[in-house]
Amino acid sequence: MLLDSASLYYRSYFALPESIVGPDGQPVNAVRGFLETVTALVRDRGSRQVVACWDYDWRPQWRVDLLPSYKTHRVLEESDEAEEETPDTLGPQIDILRDLLPRLGIPVVGDEGFEADDVIAAFAHQLDGAVDIASGDRDLVQLVDERVTLLYTGGTSASRGGRPWQVLTPQSALERFKVPARLYADFAILRGDPSDGLPGVRGIGDKTAAALVSAFGDVEAIIAAAVDPSSPKPMTSVLRQRLLDAQDDIRLAERVVRLQPDPRWREHEPHREISRDAIDVAEAYGVGPATRRLLEVLT
Repeated sequence: MLLDSASLYYRSYFALPESIVGPDGQPVNAVRGFLETVTALVRDRGSRQVVACWDYDWRPQWRVDLLPSYKTHRVLEESDEAEEETPDTLGPQIDILRDLLPRLGIPVVGDEGFEADDVIAAFAHQLDGAVDIASGDRDLVQLVDERVTLLYTGGTSASRGGRPWQVLTPQSALERFKVPARLYADFAILRGDPSDGLPGVRGIGDKTAAALVSAFGDVEAIIAAAVDPSSPKPMTSVLRQRLLDAQDDIRLAERVVRLQPDPRWREHEPHREISRDAIDVAEAYGVGPATRRLLEVLT
């Protein structure tokens, strides 16, 4: 199981009250929520090999160079550098997780210049057998196939089974987004995504984007259809002009959005040994019971 760590700890931070504190009186709500979420995921899916994929660079410069609007709304307004706005009481909890998880046999994997999505894409491609991805980031829908399942924790609605996540397979992703999972990135490029600063194409929303992707395929095929005056509906003269006007921006956005496995992760073998002091460290942080419950399902 591959964890989109930032997605999970942010969600936990805002879901649980800061009145949950450790021995030093500091909040550990995000830590406890993270551990409880992973426990529920592992128990439900039966995945005992877990990797915490980490945002060591949440806004890589190469993506910003291609698309300056990329995640700009998350940058501190009065900062000279691209520093993400993190609540004061969350930062120390992120450090706790980064210290505690490896002690539980859950490696923390990432590198400068890469987002967690990049690491997840690499592992999803290189690992053998079934792979579960736990995240609230819809960008990862593009990785879903017959072998890779997305446990989508975003949104407010639970799945039919009462779980606080939705199980997205190729079929359920198609039902939800009206496009094949492998073409989700193309759909997002066309309709835009304010959460990532993707502008999209003027006048194209979910319905039109899904219709174009369903009819023609990926963005290159859609641009080719716009060039061809004989292309059938849903291509119209208005859409044709808008797509041609935006084709350079579409191609730049494609390079930003489409996840490509980096070869540096191919030889990485996560370390999964549980430290002898795992429980003692967890108790010191004030999350002993949650840690014990997680270890019970991992071992």
